[in-house]
Amino acid sequence: MSHSVEIRIASDADTASKNVAEEFAKALQLKPSIVLGLATGGTPVGVYQQLVSLYQAGKISFQQCTTFNLDEYVGLGPDHPQSYRYFMQTNLFDHIDIAAGQTFVPDGVSNSIQDSCADYEEKIQSFGGIDLQLLGIGENGHIAFNEPGSDSNGRTNVVDLTENTISANSRFFESIEEVPRQAVTMGIGTILESKRIILMATGRNKAEAIARALEGEPGDDSPASFLTTRENITFVLDQDAASRLSGPTIRRTKEIL
Repeated sequence: MSHSVEIRIASDADTASKNVAEEFAKALQLKPSIVLGLATGGTPVGVYQQLVSLYQAGKISFQQCTTFNLDEYVGLGPDHPQSYRYFMQTNLFDHIDIAAGQTFVPDGVSNSIQDSCADYEEKIQSFGGIDLQLLGIGENGHIAFNEPGSDSNGRTNVVDLTENTISANSRFFESIEEVPRQAVTMGIGTILESKRIILMATGRNKAEAIARALEGEPGDDSPASFLTTRENITFVLDQDAASRLSGPTIRRTKEIL
């Protein structure tokens, strides 16, 4: 494993969320026009709640920043309650001072999805790339919707979701049949070009994926493992997510009280 990876272990999920939110707040204060990469799912909800609180307290402003989301389901429009655009609006954007034109989410209902994927890549480049990217991790080690077997140089594209991911995401839908079978996702190559990356994981169900990402050889069987090949990577974990890490890894972590 690359020794440039910083690992922080928090006492619980709330503390982990607070730590990540503080990192985002510091970055915003240092560079108000920052380009943020954002994630969806259960893990970052606490981070967004913290950021909304910091904004409401007058400590941060999002007026000058730009955001790019990692992914979106194919076939779900922005008004669908399970779309990631809808998730971002209800969990963050509707509660802060950011203009709609400064928030970008992949288009899952484009008539030409391949063209919109290329446009998304160009848009990220036009803003100078992503300064700070937030990631979660799937139980199978996926990052964004890059499943095991994904190319480490991949760009924004359409992917088929695995049965594992469809099953994991079915809790957000009325039934498993309603879960889309495809998504648009930033590629691993796109993600790795971010200037700084924070991966957050909470819960014992993520412990094996975290151990494989941090302690195995980088390879496409664990897409998150590619993160260890570059600089400026921070893993923020709660104790449950860190529970499968070995002694040598634990010894060089930074505990968060």
